[in-house]
Amino acid sequence: MKYLYILIALVTVFATSGNADDKVAAGSTGTDTAHMHANLPKVPEGADSIILAAGCFWCTEAIYQQIPGVISVTSGYIGGTVPNPTYARVCEGDTGHAEAAFIVFDTKKTSQDKILEYFWVMHDPTSLNRQGHDTGTQYRSGIFYHSDAQKVIAEKSKAEAAKEFTKPIVTEITKASEFYTAENYHQDYYRLNKDKNPYCSVVISPKLRKLGLKD
Repeated sequence: MKYLYILIALVTVFATSGNADDKVAAGSTGTDTAHMHANLPKVPEGADSIILAAGCFWCTEAIYQQIPGVISVTSGYIGGTVPNPTYARVCEGDTGHAEAAFIVFDTKKTSQDKILEYFWVMHDPTSLNRQGHDTGTQYRSGIFYHSDAQKVIAEKSKAEAAKEFTKPIVTEITKASEFYTAENYHQDYYRLNKDKNPYCSVVISPKLRKLGLKD
């Protein structure tokens, strides 16, 4: 489904602008730099990190970038069997990866509990391998923890969240395997493309408004 929106965005960009940077920002085949994988930020002293999968990583990134205490959000892939996957390869649905966000947060300003409070309301954790029109195992719901302490917090948070749903939560809670960053053009996606890719206004903006965040 996202490929359809990207195609629409490309047609719009080519019809209205000759700026190569705009074409790259819309997720097209632009410069080599745009398609290089992003660098993963270091976790500074006094901070922690967790990896969350909640459907499209463009949505996850756009939300957590606005959450107080979050230092950085990096889109990428986790949980698969193919090393160094590309976006196109993951979208084929046979690598086992989930689209996810590597979230670094300041433990003095927020907590894993607070991070997860947003997680449960920003997507439907009862939907198996699907969020809206985005379907496939790459869109599954998951919490990927780094330590036993994080696992305990995640399981407790899931149990509390389950009280708010009539259907069982299908979110996997799994020890984090290697996280592969997505290509540069996927990073900071909503901010750079909200006026270019219809997916942003149709899917991401309503989620931001639902959470009382800026769209």
